Amino acid sequence: MTQSIDTASPKDTKVFRSTDMMDPARSAALQVALGLQPSMTAGAELPPFFHQLYFWTPMPPDQLGRDGHPGLSKSGLIPDLGLPRRMWAGGRLQFEHPLQAGVEAEKRSAVERSERKLGRTGPLGFVTLRHDIHQQGRCCLSEWHDLVYREDPAPGAPKPVPPRAREDEEVARQVSFSSTLLFRYSALTFNGHRIHYDLDYAREVEGYTGLVVHGPLLAQQLMLLAEELMGPLAEFSFRATAPLMHFEAASLCCKGRDLWVRAPDGRQCMQAQAVPRA
Repeated sequence: MTQSIDTASPKDTKVFRSTDMMDPARSAALQVALGLQPSMTAGAELPPFFHQLYFWTPMPPDQLGRDGHPGLSKSGLIPDLGLPRRMWAGGRLQFEHPLQAGVEAEKRSAVERSERKLGRTGPLGFVTLRHDIHQQGRCCLSEWHDLVYREDPAPGAPKPVPPRAREDEEVARQVSFSSTLLFRYSALTFNGHRIHYDLDYAREVEGYTGLVVHGPLLAQQLMLLAEELMGPLAEFSFRATAPLMHFEAASLCCKGRDLWVRAPDGRQCMQAQAVPRA
């Protein structure tokens, strides 16, 4: 895997480039972790969103933030907005061509939006990253990745009231997320965010009641369900609306092109829309 920074793009926007051979064993390992039959071999088409397993950006320990993510700096891809808590708020994907396992690919990443605003609960930072993945001389996938940054909650501050999930689904699948699955997903995606594996940190520093299920892992499950029901996808968008804890089972729901994740107490954890390939 190689990485480089290109600053010769319009308006001096930094474009981070990295390459990866898309090792099929890594995708097969995720299939096993999700309880699926491993089928990835060299040349096989990757399931949607499996590119999250690739293009790692390892950083030495002294360059990590308190939460386990790479620390922010002016020289990195993500600007430092002065807010400690990071959340993957959602994303949008356009699938042009299937990615193939075992074939070198290049990922080109840039910041499309970076701003700080004052919300009802205090200052918020919003960052949108764009990733384009090229393989065999063509762009196969474009992804917009939305991040939200916020301050630590004040002691005793009320928690936001999550939205209620719909109950008119045509299809519902029950899923669970053990701490083992969260650990495996963190390892396969090289995600060091401590809210997914460090229970004391998740509870005492960030105020959660348990380990937090990765937003991308919820989106991954919804994408696999959408592809099963609709066939190959052309587009997929999702937005996280409430955290799901590792001790909670959840329902993956679908009606038409709408999908969502419903927690046991009825709150909506994620909503999504899928567009099948014509």
